Amino acid sequence: MTSSLPPLTSRDRRALRTAITDELARVDDQIVALRRTFDDIVEANVNANSDDEHDPDGTTVAFERAQVSALLRQAEVDRDDLRANLDRLDRDDFGVCEVCTGFIGAERLMALPTATRCITCAQRTW
Repeated sequence: MTSSLPPLTSRDRRALRTAITDELARVDDQIVALRRTFDDIVEANVNANSDDEHDPDGTTVAFERAQVSALLRQAEVDRDDLRANLDRLDRDDFGVCEVCTGFIGAERLMALPTATRCITCAQRTW
């Protein structure tokens, strides 16, 4: 399946570069904030009761720590994907769906700068 969308123009690429750079800055800030939050959770529990089984707040603290850790991991994956797309932006095959080899479309890439599939292929269950 090949998309009927036109390839990216130089104007599209400039707009995408700005969007990716802006999103990368936002994700970098998010990573800093999540690391700070994680460190605060750990520090707050240094002197706390370490017996989670009998501490009514122990389960909540463990959940918060796990949740922040998962958010941090996802933010780092997003950062890596954004950096990779920024590196590929000027290549002729940037914006080509990895499944059907049709064009993803500038609108989709602006909305989701890490997209590697067109909307049709992204909606399919593989």
